[in-house]
Amino acid sequence: MSDLYPEIFRLSNGIRVVFEKKLSLVAHMGVMVLAGSRFEKDNEIGLAHFVEHSLFKGTRKRKALDIFTDLDCVGGELNAYTNKEELCLHASFRRIHFGIASELLGDITKNATFPSEEIEKEKAVIRDEIISYLDSPSERIYDEFDDYLFKDHPLGNNILGTKESIESFQQELLVAYRDRLFIAENMVIAVVGNFDKNELVDQLETDFKDIRSSGRKMELVKPSTDVQFSVKKKGGVYQTHTIIGGFAPSYNDESRREMTLMTNYLGGPALNSRLALSVREKYGYAYNIEANYSSFSDCGFWSIYAGTDEKYTTAMTDLIYSELDDLRKNGISSKELEQAKEQLKGHIALSLDSNLDLMFSLAKSLLIYDKIDGLNEINSQIDSIEEDQLLELARNVFKESSISQLIYSL
Repeated sequence: MSDLYPEIFRLSNGIRVVFEKKLSLVAHMGVMVLAGSRFEKDNEIGLAHFVEHSLFKGTRKRKALDIFTDLDCVGGELNAYTNKEELCLHASFRRIHFGIASELLGDITKNATFPSEEIEKEKAVIRDEIISYLDSPSERIYDEFDDYLFKDHPLGNNILGTKESIESFQQELLVAYRDRLFIAENMVIAVVGNFDKNELVDQLETDFKDIRSSGRKMELVKPSTDVQFSVKKKGGVYQTHTIIGGFAPSYNDESRREMTLMTNYLGGPALNSRLALSVREKYGYAYNIEANYSSFSDCGFWSIYAGTDEKYTTAMTDLIYSELDDLRKNGISSKELEQAKEQLKGHIALSLDSNLDLMFSLAKSLLIYDKIDGLNEINSQIDSIEEDQLLELARNVFKESSISQLIYSL
């Protein structure tokens, strides 16, 4: 794909907008807000996700049925998601229906009324979602690992909340959360599609100009990174599930690129990742093994997940620790590094080949960094990574004294 040339500008109220022109019949738009679960207070656990659901339940001018059908009636799609730091509302549609999509997203963002009767119904829906999650150990173990790693910090809370926590949610609490966080400074609008910029600006001004600016800066409490644990739990599984991990650079850290490359090399989506070749292909210990790196504004963490037959658990975990030890001692060879660089650049290019994923990427980059790096710049940053940088990083993040693990066993 060609390089990125997005236009970045602000609406009159200060909301940042990123627009990438793409010659396509289909367009995508997202409203991304720093309103994820880490911004919840002690009495709000699960509230960000609950607000995300409830934004669709009615506005001052629309009932829930109107919200669900206005874009669907012209073949578009409306959806949302909540992460630890951001909440995103987004739409995909034929470009001729941009006005419908923009007005709908603007109405939901600023005018949601959170009807009390809908809140009660949504509690039942989210309770069922929580139960469904608890019934999936390969997903539940990630949330529990977060809970141990970020103990007594909002980053450790389950995004869904608990069956007990959501029971206390009332209309006033949802309105207060929206009013506290859905402000111009916290918000980015991303649009990918074939539009005239002037017409796009006029439409967004009409639909989003009423969102207020608070003039204040978000205050975050940094979690403690002096945490190490080893926990094994029994029951409710048919295979052993294991997560091994620890703290890593934040997305504001200069070494985040090296961490991304090393994680991709270690256990990324490719079949030739280091762990896939050893744990799965050479020894047959696991069907699914993967490494992940999650970064936040003030910290990050890495993790390796694997599910295996119980009889292989010890051998598999020993092999994983052996691979980490080898990275600490020897790093990555020059040949492996060049291959890892090309692979990562390819994965990034493939991920941006979807205009929907491109829209998400542009929104998050602007929300986090207040700028967008082009593909050529990203590739240049990857090419500049050297062997000694990865060796130093491996010695810091993979040191034995800071590695934690959580195991679900039979």
